[in-house]
Amino acid sequence: MSLEDRAKATAKNVEGKAQEALGNVTGDPEDKAEGKTKQAESEVRHSVEDVKDNIKKKID
Repeated sequence: MSLEDRAKATAKNVEGKAQEALGNVTGDPEDKAEGKTKQAESEVRHSVEDVKDNIKKKID
């Protein structure tokens, strides 16, 4: 598992949370939706990295 990939996924999550919060403050539903989408993308990236880690452990 690449630390860089996990860091990118975490950064995407933080970015999504910030964008969602901005959307809540401004009342912009588009910002809220985009923020939630980024957070979901981050979760998928983390899941993919978890699978990679598990496969690597089984191979080693």
